[in-house]
Amino acid sequence: MILVKLVTTVRLFPMDAQEAALSATLRLCNQAADLVSQIAYRDDIRSKQTLQRRTYGQLKEMGLSAQPAIHVARKVAGAYATLRANLRAGNCGKPGSKRRAKVEGKPITFRPDAAQPYDDRSLSWQLDQRTVSIWTVGGRSKDIRFACSDQQMRTLREHRQGETDLIHRDGMWFLYACCDVPDAPMVDPAEWLGVDLGIANIATTSDGTVFAGKGMNRVRHRNQRLRQKLQAKRTKSAKRLLRKRRRKEARFAADTNHVISKRIVTEAQRTGRGIALEDLTGIRGRVRLRKPQRVTLHSWAFAQLAAFIAYKAVHAGLPVMYVDPAYTSQGCSRCGHTERANRPNQSTFRCTSCGFSEHADVNAAVNIASRGVLGWAQVGAPNAA
Repeated sequence: MILVKLVTTVRLFPMDAQEAALSATLRLCNQAADLVSQIAYRDDIRSKQTLQRRTYGQLKEMGLSAQPAIHVARKVAGAYATLRANLRAGNCGKPGSKRRAKVEGKPITFRPDAAQPYDDRSLSWQLDQRTVSIWTVGGRSKDIRFACSDQQMRTLREHRQGETDLIHRDGMWFLYACCDVPDAPMVDPAEWLGVDLGIANIATTSDGTVFAGKGMNRVRHRNQRLRQKLQAKRTKSAKRLLRKRRRKEARFAADTNHVISKRIVTEAQRTGRGIALEDLTGIRGRVRLRKPQRVTLHSWAFAQLAAFIAYKAVHAGLPVMYVDPAYTSQGCSRCGHTERANRPNQSTFRCTSCGFSEHADVNAAVNIASRGVLGWAQVGAPNAA
């Protein structure tokens, strides 16, 4: 049985004294994290065990208990591991570039209200009462109310396992609880549902279902114009409104992606098919667009939508194949002829060889589904042998 890690978010409603204790705790933990980060950077310590042994005594002297001190050291070690991975992947610029030198030339710093991880020894749940008890610098803070949906409560009750992060965001308090949810038995599909991700249409399936992106792009363009207008004003009220709206578009996009991914996975589950997706790794670096189109591409949450489809599919017991996206939009799904002239415009596909005509995104999704069949056969061939 494979366990799928899911994060369940609940909102806390602390009283004034409890909120003050939580704020002081995050400030102290992140001050401690800055200290540990300076030591890790100065002495080039990469092992979290070594960093923990070097800094444990200092963290205790700052007022942290044993478990929070350990988690602070681990948090810093994890941040440097992520930084090294980004440097290897080239996400911080090329070697010798100013951007990379800026990143490598100073230790990592933490915001005063950055998240702090807890384990079950420093945070306990009273699910029936919908309260939590959590360690703070002022002692154990008990009976802090939380709210979540009935489905989230079931997930917490049945599958919560591991760390929980304390988050302070936009004046609100949250707990991000890790849950190990067992996935359904994996099916061996005979057919595949291809999904073409795009900008004009957010997603198109090989069945012909089109999830239009016009509404989302309209919201993005409106928000972009509003941000430019408020940034030009430079007044206190404009800055206050910018802070208030800064995550509104992201929440809208995430909600839309959740709805789309759920419908796609539900249809694949109903028909017993696997899901084939394009491997869009590095698409921003490969695609060359004009400046107005770049804004749309870089604000498009295609990676999030693909991730939502993938984890929902695994949870439903459906395999997911990532296929090479090359020429899926120019190849004919009927005869296989590939030519740029097959796409006279964005929405039309008309094969110059056999005359086959179809919506361009549907044709691409059918090609993706076909590549999913081939990819699955190659994966399964050694096991069958």
